[in-house]
Amino acid sequence: MNFLNVRIVTPRAVVYEGQVLSISSANSAGKFDILPGHANFITIIEHSPIIIRMEKKRRLTFNFPVAIISNMKNKVNIYTDLSLK
Repeated sequence: MNFLNVRIVTPRAVVYEGQVLSISSANSAGKFDILPGHANFITIIEHSPIIIRMEKKRRLTFNFPVAIISNMKNKVNIYTDLSLK
């Protein structure tokens, strides 16, 4: 099974780090999913949940006012600042 390696980072801490099956959210163009093997990708998310799906149907949902998501070769970095709430 292929995975994405995900890191959610703020200026003060790493909020989440681990292997996941997929990531879903929405940007100004609409809803999207990032799956293993996805093309290189970068986007800005504003007030849209970021849903991380893991094995055994587990999932995490993060709500940030603003975040930048970048994917390169199955490595997804999500940059945000929790103090923007």
